[in-house]
Amino acid sequence: MKLNSIILTGWLLAAINPAIAQTAPYPTIGQIVRVDPRLDKLIPTDAKIDVLASGFMWTEGPIWVKDQAFLLFSDVPQNTIFKWTEKEGVTPFLKPSGYTGLGPYSEEPGSNGLTIDRQGRLIACEHGDRRVTAMPLTGGGGKRTLADNFNGKRFSSPNDVVAHSNGSYYFTDPPYGMPKKEKDPARETEGWGVYRIAPERAGVPGMVSIVVSDLTRPNGIALSPDEKTLYVAQSDPLNPVVMAYPLQADGSVGKGRSLFGAAGMKKLGLDGGFDGMKVDRAGNLWVTGGNGVLVLSETGDCLGHIKIGVATANCAWGDDGSTLYITSDMYLCRIRTFAKGW
Repeated sequence: MKLNSIILTGWLLAAINPAIAQTAPYPTIGQIVRVDPRLDKLIPTDAKIDVLASGFMWTEGPIWVKDQAFLLFSDVPQNTIFKWTEKEGVTPFLKPSGYTGLGPYSEEPGSNGLTIDRQGRLIACEHGDRRVTAMPLTGGGGKRTLADNFNGKRFSSPNDVVAHSNGSYYFTDPPYGMPKKEKDPARETEGWGVYRIAPERAGVPGMVSIVVSDLTRPNGIALSPDEKTLYVAQSDPLNPVVMAYPLQADGSVGKGRSLFGAAGMKKLGLDGGFDGMKVDRAGNLWVTGGNGVLVLSETGDCLGHIKIGVATANCAWGDDGSTLYITSDMYLCRIRTFAKGW
């Protein structure tokens, strides 16, 4: 558990449990660093970073459930998915969220990345159970495993996932959720891959294939609005990079290209790797890194930095698509934008 604290505007919030749900007017945190004038068309000049709740151990994987108007997000160490609404604040939604074993597992056993698929199901990357699952949010019924191995070898700790409109899924599998990370004796795969789960047929989960195998720490993952490009963010601080891969008709990917990396970070005076990300309807990337969220154009130009000041894990569009919810260390935050998610 991280016992750091940070000064907010008018508040001092410490990393304690249980979580503290804030009420309007919300405390604010951080600042907006404007690198390119184009950012003014994406984020209002008077935009603030609201802190909606605090006191978590490590927040991750936010996703907005459109038809029910609430946010879900993971607290990975607490093995819990939380729910947030403007009216009710934060409430536990699902526990255990990613590890159903009887004994202790690791420091990060719970769910990580979350998304909603075309059937309206909650798709979760589960560290402890080392799988990707689907769970209906309406109509009853429990989880089902979509994938837990490739060629008979168990995944290490699925991290982030994106659903394609054709019913397939792409996800990353770094070692972060394993008890001894990359040195864990229970590790079965040789490297750290990006995988595809083919669409289900007659209710049977599709076959698993590996689409990228040469990244050292694949982490965040997203699709372009036209679903022709797969983006993968690497969290390796020795080789931080946001990669773009053309999607082929059969679901595989073509040769990747570096969109933004160490040189861009150095120019901004930042270091470290990248984590989760989302794409807006215009094709801009909102990538967590540098203790905040970097806003990148479709061509890889850095337009600005939503600087929160603490390690930031992931983000997701919510409300009418123009609110960016952000999971950052012990905080759940949001910022209102001109940009809209899809």
